[in-house]
Amino acid sequence: MGDSEQKKGFRFILMDISKTKILSIDSLKIGYAYGKRQKILLPPLTASARKGELIAVIGRNGIGKSTLLRTIIGLQPSYGGTIMIMGKKINEYSRLEMAQQIGYISTEVVKVSNMRVRDLVALGRFPHTNWTGKITGKDFEVITESVNKAGMSGFENRFISELSDGERQRAMIARVLAQDTEIMLMDEPTAFLDINSKFEVVNLMLELSKKGKTIIFSTHDFNIAVNQADKIWLIIENELTEGAPEDLVLRGSFDHLFDTSMVKFNYEDGSFSFRKENRSKIYIAGEGIMRYWTEKAIIRAGYSVSDTNTPVFIQVPSENNKKWVLFSGDSSVLLNSLYDLVSRLQKGI
Repeated sequence: MGDSEQKKGFRFILMDISKTKILSIDSLKIGYAYGKRQKILLPPLTASARKGELIAVIGRNGIGKSTLLRTIIGLQPSYGGTIMIMGKKINEYSRLEMAQQIGYISTEVVKVSNMRVRDLVALGRFPHTNWTGKITGKDFEVITESVNKAGMSGFENRFISELSDGERQRAMIARVLAQDTEIMLMDEPTAFLDINSKFEVVNLMLELSKKGKTIIFSTHDFNIAVNQADKIWLIIENELTEGAPEDLVLRGSFDHLFDTSMVKFNYEDGSFSFRKENRSKIYIAGEGIMRYWTEKAIIRAGYSVSDTNTPVFIQVPSENNKKWVLFSGDSSVLLNSLYDLVSRLQKGI
């Protein structure tokens, strides 16, 4: 293409994105051993992660999510294939070098007597200390910063045994933050957390990924995976498929998460719902957020929404009328809430 042709149209550039990979697995076989016998969980798995990506690993219980993460970090042996970190096979790293590259949080409950939160977080600095293992002034700064980022400020002197499940999980997150690795593997990091703490942790992971950390976390929270992750590793019985959440939606990949006629994936909003036999169609008059949540309530109750007028229809609240109006023939009923509306529909008008 000459200069004149470039000026007339677009110039297409092919970029080799493989050079940006910070971690990759190729034909990896994961499983465990019973004595001399091996149990391979899945067919060979292939996937990759780039610097600064937030990657969610999802799949059914027992499919192998935790085993995959433990294999990547070297806590379990692989039974074939390769794992590359920074372009180097993991068996070429020493244990100390691996600890400087990857941090890991498991779902296992930490049972340690007489250990305080600050001591646990300080363990994360071990890969960065000298042969004496002495904590320096800089290490103390990192420890304090990690405690604050994990929302554990004020808990530094609390014993681990005194913490709730959620607080203990946040302390473990603080420890891996103190380890300050390029790659962070987290097995169910939001498990045991209340709603507020869960979103604080997700926000923290987003901030860390924006600063260049590569975070790979397993989760059962489908909404977090679809709405927040840069990429998803979806594990099903016969493969690992990866891509942006939107790519997997368009491919129909999430259909494989449930092999049941009771659950369906909604392609319009990326959610799962129970299949229900629709009672009838109802027209909803109105717009905006009130209409949106009215539709959600009506569908949840087993009705479908009609695009045209129906004998029974609903007028959503507006500036002139703060109530829902349920019309049926020549009669109408004013209702104060969607709960009242759905209850009235289910009882019959």
